[in-house]
Amino acid sequence: MDSLSLFFTFALLSISLYWFFFILGSAERKGKRAVHLSGGSISRENVQDNYKQYWSFFRRPKELEKSEKVPQFVDTFYNLVTDIYEWGWGQSFHFSPSIPGKSHKDATRIHEEMAVDLLSVKPGDKILDVGCGVGGPMRAIAAHSKANVVGITINEYQVTRARSHNKKSGLDSLCEVICGNFLEMPFEDNCFDGAYSIEATCHAPKLEEVYAEIYRVLKPGALYVSYEWVTTSEFQPENLKHVEIIQGIERGDALPGLRRYDEIGEIARSVGFEVLEERDLAKPPNGEWWKRLKMGRIAYWRNHLVVSVLGFLGIAPKGVVDVHEMLCKTAEYLTCGGETGIFTPMHMILCRKPAS
Repeated sequence: MDSLSLFFTFALLSISLYWFFFILGSAERKGKRAVHLSGGSISRENVQDNYKQYWSFFRRPKELEKSEKVPQFVDTFYNLVTDIYEWGWGQSFHFSPSIPGKSHKDATRIHEEMAVDLLSVKPGDKILDVGCGVGGPMRAIAAHSKANVVGITINEYQVTRARSHNKKSGLDSLCEVICGNFLEMPFEDNCFDGAYSIEATCHAPKLEEVYAEIYRVLKPGALYVSYEWVTTSEFQPENLKHVEIIQGIERGDALPGLRRYDEIGEIARSVGFEVLEERDLAKPPNGEWWKRLKMGRIAYWRNHLVVSVLGFLGIAPKGVVDVHEMLCKTAEYLTCGGETGIFTPMHMILCRKPAS
């Protein structure tokens, strides 16, 4: 190799290394370090096997029809994706309408605060976060309302992360997190002054089961609000492209099956709720919720480069690269779902448990 070729090879390698460490450093400033990506509660050596087991659920569709199988399926999913979600998206694992002049962070907070405002709770009231994740919404809602928020998540790793975040933010006196299945919650009857779920109950194999549990633990007269993932009136089941998009969303987000928008109110009424309001928060004049996904395409593939290098070096567990690639593809399906109007992650339903 002549000296000129050697020079250009060295220069290219130097530039590549510079950009890799620049990307790594900028990603780490988000709070979750890329070098700490893990498989949650799954040991390093079992991450790849668990990823394969996750996909095996879809090769055996009858398994998704069994309620007892779905909690394990969802728990596996969140062990695999929690660190990646925090690193690339933040501590609130949901979407929000874009707001002109507002950052994604502010739009997310406003979307969360709206949920608790609909509940009309007072400082000191005890409210339930159904499927709390690592507690991003919980902390925003507790800070805004001064209510005591109890969150439940099926994933032990998320419990650990949420408790750590609560303490760091100084909100641990208002926020409590427990590990449990929201289909069988370890709470007494009639003990909460309100409840909310933000894009979480879509993981339930049967929505009536989780709605019945929420109904049980609410005090008479208390309100419940949920942001549900559903197919809209634009979805055409005979349209193969529509079906591909919806199945891509389901497979990439651990969903036993998306429900139709017109099923939600019927299910709520079937367990005893009074339905006070239903509307799609993704519709105009609200801004495009998928705008953040489109704007983040370059960031996704940039982050994928980081994950791939960390995997190659053995810093990230085997399988993390596959999980990140799955999430990148899922983001494309979600964007298509938003652009075609066949899917919304924010069908809002406000319910009340009758006072008597």
